[in-house]
Amino acid sequence: MVLDNSAFNRLTQLIRDAYGIDLRKKHTLVEGRLGNYLTERGFKNFDDYLDCVARDNSGDERNALLNRLTTNHTFFMREPEHFTHFYDKVLPEIAGMAKNRDVRVWSAGCSTGQEPYTLYMLMDTYFSKLPGTWEYSVLATDISMRALETASEGIYDNAELADVPKDWRKRYLKDRGDGTSQFQDRVRNNIIFRPFNLMTPAFPFKQAFHVIFCRNVMIYFELETKTNLVKKYYQHTVPGGYLYIGQTETVARGTTGYEYIMPAVYKKS
Repeated sequence: MVLDNSAFNRLTQLIRDAYGIDLRKKHTLVEGRLGNYLTERGFKNFDDYLDCVARDNSGDERNALLNRLTTNHTFFMREPEHFTHFYDKVLPEIAGMAKNRDVRVWSAGCSTGQEPYTLYMLMDTYFSKLPGTWEYSVLATDISMRALETASEGIYDNAELADVPKDWRKRYLKDRGDGTSQFQDRVRNNIIFRPFNLMTPAFPFKQAFHVIFCRNVMIYFELETKTNLVKKYYQHTVPGGYLYIGQTETVARGTTGYEYIMPAVYKKS
């Protein structure tokens, strides 16, 4: 099914307004991912489909559209130097400043869950060695309900878990005997999976986070959208807390109060 320029502009504007994602240079991708789907659904053209999306007050059609247009590609231990820095540098700092021994980390754009599970395992490994009782959890959010369903189940192919240390696999996962393993309940219960749109004008969180991971998400955003999002992150980071972004992403100088620490790592002074 052919996607003409008028329908393409209408569709990309809808996605930009709702989610901040800029697909204006992705005409071929959008047409390829939606063409057969619309034919199977019985739509005559893209405009008829977009009319259907606009009429659906439940939001299900828009979510289905988003799921088909976004790529939830991630894997365990992605950009491992971030996790090394988080464990060796950031967690000791947090341990020294966290009030009531309560540590809060946000995985924004968590996709299918590999990042928040890794963060929890790192925190559990670190804080279990310290005296006293520590509370630590991960808020994991994404706009894709499909990705969140996979993440909350916590089931992964064993081959995908190959880069996860063996002692972690033994301590935090249970083999299902079918070539997959699932994270134990005690792990999944400490990761809060929630749908969340980063374009929400005012974030609803009552407490600030010690660390925010938002990696390989802002590559889809325009400069103004990225700048505004980083400002909101800054407002919801505790003093001395950190922001991690993707290694192909940058924060424009002079647009944030974060201090540059190393590539893709920033700190709130």
